[in-house]
Amino acid sequence: MMAKFIPVDPFDIVIFGGTGDLSRRKLLPALYHRWLDGQIPASSCVVGTARSEMTSEEYRAMAKEACKTASGDSWDANAWGKFEKLIHYVSIDATAGDADWKTLKSHLTEDPARPCVFYLATSPRLYVDICEALGTVGLSSGNTRVVLEKPIGTDLESARAINDGVGAVFAERQVFRIDHYLGKETVQNLMVLRFGNMLFEPLWSRNYIDHVQITVAENLGLEGRADYYDKSGALRDMVQNHLLQLLCLTAMEAPNHLDDDDVRTEKIKVLNALVPITGDAAKRQTVRGQYKAGVQGDKPVKGYLDELSSDEESSTETFVAIKAQIDNWRWAGVPFYLRTGKRMAHRHSDIVINFKHVPHSLFGEGNDIANRLVIRLQPDEGVRLFVQIKEPGPGGLRVKSLPLNLSYAESFTVRYPDAYERLLMDVVRGNLSLFMRKDEVEAAWRWVDGLIEAWEASGEKPEAYAAGTDGPLAAAMMMDRDGRKWWEGS
Repeated sequence: MMAKFIPVDPFDIVIFGGTGDLSRRKLLPALYHRWLDGQIPASSCVVGTARSEMTSEEYRAMAKEACKTASGDSWDANAWGKFEKLIHYVSIDATAGDADWKTLKSHLTEDPARPCVFYLATSPRLYVDICEALGTVGLSSGNTRVVLEKPIGTDLESARAINDGVGAVFAERQVFRIDHYLGKETVQNLMVLRFGNMLFEPLWSRNYIDHVQITVAENLGLEGRADYYDKSGALRDMVQNHLLQLLCLTAMEAPNHLDDDDVRTEKIKVLNALVPITGDAAKRQTVRGQYKAGVQGDKPVKGYLDELSSDEESSTETFVAIKAQIDNWRWAGVPFYLRTGKRMAHRHSDIVINFKHVPHSLFGEGNDIANRLVIRLQPDEGVRLFVQIKEPGPGGLRVKSLPLNLSYAESFTVRYPDAYERLLMDVVRGNLSLFMRKDEVEAAWRWVDGLIEAWEASGEKPEAYAAGTDGPLAAAMMMDRDGRKWWEGS
């Protein structure tokens, strides 16, 4: 099957933090790949900005190396020669009162109807300052959009401060709070699976589903993010945004339309229905872990404390498992198990829908395996529905669970856009449906804050687990108490 890419209208994009890691690894390659597929018109403009003193020629050279590295065998030198003409650089300290905004404005098109995107690939503590500066110099009006990377704050109070500060300059319809997980093909396909197939939606409830597992496992360690991560931890870094967004899409009701606010309104209903985890409930329904030295693949790796620049002890969690409950008509009594961690055995992200067992097994002990729908987000995106069949051969009737397999790599023979590519084009189009609304961010923090308070009150430290394993023993025991196991399938 061939993908069809629809061009966007000409636009301007300004990347604050244009020399940073996110810009080099994701944003610049995303724009280059959309250019390769003919989605970006030649009259568009890409402006990188940062405090570093650099010419546009030097910035293009940096961008070229970044895009070449990201492209691998698909690198096209001729295409790059045309694309780099769109790229400019302005050295600017966005928080300085004497910042050179005139030079930045000179690169932008003075057409109020033309989309102008300001992508804040900076520390969240700069979001309000940058937006206030944009408003002061007259760059917040017209067809402008501002993109905010996660995390939006570190708790509910700081999230509100950012939302209110940005909202004083930009209208809510102009604010795109990005979560790259929502741009993954299989995440978007989740809504199509549910609401486009009569096969699934009638079964998508407490009547037929035993439990749901959502796992985002990483086999990497801190990877240069030690200072940020030690102030954050797995709960703030992953659960508050990525995992709760996946939970919302899995559990939400069907929106009336796929319009921006229809989808986001259904997600906020799920967040508001999450049962708070406080006090003693946190001890029963959550597990915190921190990796120690171990073996990743065939190589020994350091423990978390050894990777920190400070010699002080840290109680920051690198692993968290949560048994969450949604108190509404559809999901009452169905546990949602959330799990994420660093330095785990394998890198994989899955949503696993575990259906109930048949009411009466006809085929003997051990042959009453339940159906399972596995939606894999990474590394190999795909959907598999495990059904039971008779194992061939004589000697009795034996039941085996095998998957009906939809593999994106096998079913789509051309490269399809990654998450940032898709989301950047949605920003240019002004499509907000895959971006978080202000009240959505705050509802997620409200639930997470209660859990943080319970952990702090307990005074307990995270349980150690060896790098290269599937996390602390307590996470497996939490499932075992419920008569269940984590899905570790390939």
